[in-house]
Amino acid sequence: MLSIGEFSNICRVSTKTLRYYAEIGLIMPEEINPENGYRYYSIKQLERMLFINRLKSYNFSLEQIKTILECEESQDKKLYSSLTTKKKEIEKQVLEIEKTLQQLNNDISKLEQGKSIMSYMENFDIQLVEVPKMNLLAIRKMVPENDFAEEYANCFSKLFRKTVDDKLTMIAPPMVLFHSEEFSPFGLDTEFAIPVKEYVTGTRDFNPGLCLKTVLNGSYSNLSSIYSKQREWAEKEGYQSSNALYEVYVIDPSQVSKESELITEIYYPVKKRVINI
Repeated sequence: MLSIGEFSNICRVSTKTLRYYAEIGLIMPEEINPENGYRYYSIKQLERMLFINRLKSYNFSLEQIKTILECEESQDKKLYSSLTTKKKEIEKQVLEIEKTLQQLNNDISKLEQGKSIMSYMENFDIQLVEVPKMNLLAIRKMVPENDFAEEYANCFSKLFRKTVDDKLTMIAPPMVLFHSEEFSPFGLDTEFAIPVKEYVTGTRDFNPGLCLKTVLNGSYSNLSSIYSKQREWAEKEGYQSSNALYEVYVIDPSQVSKESELITEIYYPVKKRVINI
C-alpha cells in the first residue's frame, strides 16, 4: 500500500487534488485508517491515476473522464469515440492557432514596413448598386452566435431538399439575412434563404433596392471589417440602413478546401438620409 503522500509523489498529483477526486468519486483511496484518517492507495490504482492524467492532458473535463471510467462493459468503445472526438476538436484549435499566428506575422510585417495593421481595410471596394426584387425560399429563426455554422448546414440542407422535392428553380447563390440590430442572449434573428423563380408556400418577396456591395475573397474573419467600412462609407456619404444586411455565398466552404478560395458578397441596403431643417 502507498500513503497518500507517496501516491501523490509518484503520480505528480497534489494530495489536495487527490482528496477532491475522492469527493467526486473519480478515484477513491483503497483504505482509510479509521483511527487517524490516513489514506492509502494500492499499487494497482497507479494505472488508474495515470490514465486520468493522460485524459486530463487532452483537456477532458473531470466529468467526461468519470463517464469513461464508469463505462465498464464498453470502456474501450467509449474511449475510442471520446478520443476521436477530442482529436477533431484539437485539430480545429490548431488550425485556428495557425491562422492567428499567420495574421500576427502579417501584422508584424506591416509594422516593420511602417504601415498600420488596419491598412488592409483600404483594399475593400464599396459599390453603390441597385438590386432587383427577388423571391426567397427561406427559414427564419433566432440563432446563437456559436451555433451559426451548424444552423447554416442544417437550414440550407432543408432548403435545398425542398427545391428538389418541389422542383423549384434556384436563380442565385444561397444567402443569409441578418434582421437583428444587435447581439442578444437569445441569438441573432437570422434568415437562411435561396432565391428561386417559382412562388410557392414558404417563399416571400425581398426587395433590397439600393445597396452598398462589397466582395470578400477569403476568410469570413474579415466580415466585421467590411461591415465597419460600409457603415463608415454610408455615414460619410449621407446614407442610412433601409433593410436587413445580407451575405451571398458565391463560393462557400462546401465547394472548396481552402479559405482563400471563398467568395462572399456583402450587401447593406441603404437610402438617403433625410435631413430635417
